[in-house]
Amino acid sequence: MKKIIIITTFLTIGFANYLQAQFAQVELFSGFDKTDFTLYSNYPINKENTLNLSTLAFFQKFNKKENEVFDEVGIQPTLYWNINESIAIGSSFYYNSFAGYSERLSAKFILKKSRALFIIIPTVAHSHQKNASYAEVLAQFQFNIPLSDIVSIWLNGQFLTIWDEFKTHSRSFQQLRAGVSYNGHQFGFGLDFDQYGQKPIEKSSFGVYYRKTL
Repeated sequence: MKKIIIITTFLTIGFANYLQAQFAQVELFSGFDKTDFTLYSNYPINKENTLNLSTLAFFQKFNKKENEVFDEVGIQPTLYWNINESIAIGSSFYYNSFAGYSERLSAKFILKKSRALFIIIPTVAHSHQKNASYAEVLAQFQFNIPLSDIVSIWLNGQFLTIWDEFKTHSRSFQQLRAGVSYNGHQFGFGLDFDQYGQKPIEKSSFGVYYRKTL
């Protein structure tokens, strides 16, 4: 199978904090089939918080030898211009251990309620390795139910699809998380579905996750 761009974004762990200022967040997801570790940081550039530098770093490791082709390491700094609380535009430079380099331009749309959050991020990008453009759409939702001042229930979902040259399927995934937050520590169960390539090779993984804002 040809090499494809795998975008495992920080948004798995950090999208609740888009409207906050400086922070760093980590998540560990581990199951029978794979282990993911993700670090995301956000830093305001100006006092008005209209410019933010967001940095993603992640590591993905499959447990079975025949799936090692999907192992990856990635890093992506993104400069966001926040037009208002609901819309932002971002430019980033992304490196993936087997997909190489790409430049990306994204728009971010946010709908936030007291207990719910929905985000959609369409992206256009250019891959140096393939010398071609691609399109990506990432959608996320989050819902929380407070049980007390320090305990709450969390439901998270993330959905990604990538199309090479805007017409050929390259990568998709669906990630679901359900857990409990206790005094700032979030943990629970996760389920990942992954699709790779033009004629999708499908992978799935069930595991547990831990998330913490530093």
